[in-house]
Amino acid sequence: MNRRYFLKTGAVAAAVLAGIPILTTGCRTNLRTRLMEKQPSPEIPGLSPEGHRILHYASLAPSGHNSQPWFVRINAPEDWTIGLDTDRRLPVVDKNNTEALLSIGAFLENMVQAAAAHGYRVHTTIIAKDRFDPDFNPDLVSIRLEKTHPENMDLRRLTSRRTVKTHLSDRQLTPKDVNAFSHLADGHLFYFAKGTTHADHMTEQAVANYISQMKNRKAVREMAKWTRLKDSTIKEHRDGLTPAGMEIQGLAGWYVRHVMNPADVTRQTFIDKGIEKTRYQAKEGAGWLVITGDGNTVADLIASGRRFQRMALEAKNKMIAIHPMSQTLEETRGQKHITENHSPGTIPHFMLRVGYLDKYPDPVSIRRPVTWFVRI
Repeated sequence: MNRRYFLKTGAVAAAVLAGIPILTTGCRTNLRTRLMEKQPSPEIPGLSPEGHRILHYASLAPSGHNSQPWFVRINAPEDWTIGLDTDRRLPVVDKNNTEALLSIGAFLENMVQAAAAHGYRVHTTIIAKDRFDPDFNPDLVSIRLEKTHPENMDLRRLTSRRTVKTHLSDRQLTPKDVNAFSHLADGHLFYFAKGTTHADHMTEQAVANYISQMKNRKAVREMAKWTRLKDSTIKEHRDGLTPAGMEIQGLAGWYVRHVMNPADVTRQTFIDKGIEKTRYQAKEGAGWLVITGDGNTVADLIASGRRFQRMALEAKNKMIAIHPMSQTLEETRGQKHITENHSPGTIPHFMLRVGYLDKYPDPVSIRRPVTWFVRI
């Protein structure tokens, strides 16, 4: 690496990964808006226009690295199968499909709520074998749609949901808001307020396990594989980690979109700045929410994904940011720490940094069109 390149990249990397908004971005149209609004709905054999809209809303669910690991097979107009697209897995950081199944749970929850608004009741049956089976069947959930009366569902909650990572207040969550989230999570929820011993441990572990992950060159290369920096690449793939999704703004955002390439995120300069930013983020906010499960089967993880999504859809109404920081659950050292410090019956599926916001930003992450993940 020559000195000029190092200085130029290092200086911008510092601004990028520190999240410094050197210039405002108000003059730039939200790429998500340009790509996803007013899209035509191509006819898909066996799928009604209502079914197409339901699947579009379902696709707005979050996923690790925005990999969108789902597919839907249309067996008949009201008989679908949701599955795990094995080409969209994260085999390094998610070798046991945990996050993929949680993401598909969120996808399913969006589907159920969108279907209700369109006058359908969704009947689900888990059909997958255990996720550790070497012959893992990618078909996960059987879906049967039953026509009924539309429910009064505000679908703007699905379109406006966003993961927010910065500017979280350290004001503690109110008991009312915690109880509301707990209800949405079927009681599988714990809140650890900032300043408590447990919250401090979670903050330390989030940073330590992020550092551990960044020392794994395979994990870093996997992240680079899912990084979409240029607008042309984002339009081509409609997935992955984008500058807007990573909250890289202003001049730094312009530089990332026009000059950098995904291989640059594997350089030590960027890794170090990423660690610095993670340290800052982990300490910001009102503490941590933990969603637990009854076990680690396919059904358990999909259920937890649905619980998380119900909370995430309510978060904007409460002006609360929810930022998953899952490295502790992904890394061996983090899993060991959890096992040593909790009872055997405690099975965490999500570690969520939370905090109130003064302003809730618009969503920016891109999603693939329905035609890209539907199978006939």
